[in-house]
Amino acid sequence: MIIVHDIFICKPGNASKFAKLFKEVMADNEDLVNIMTDVTGAYNKVVMVTKYDNLTAYEQSFQKYMQDSEEMKKMKEKMQGYQDMYQTGSREIYQVW
Repeated sequence: MIIVHDIFICKPGNASKFAKLFKEVMADNEDLVNIMTDVTGAYNKVVMVTKYDNLTAYEQSFQKYMQDSEEMKKMKEKMQGYQDMYQTGSREIYQVW
């Protein structure tokens, strides 16, 4: 199993808004495990946790987002401007043993 952490450091005052937006947009995503905000550590941190059977499944999930389907158009519309809510981001991919 593969666990992916997409990590965002949001601009001050935007972490909760960002987390709520992702939770709404990703609600139907069966790969989504959790959306978390910081309690300790770096301020304004949002982590989106997803899981996949393997790296191939992870790569295939990106193909869905590249499609020009009606579902993806609606998602992009909802997500419009989300880049203005965070300062930086990173991704960590873990193999579960």
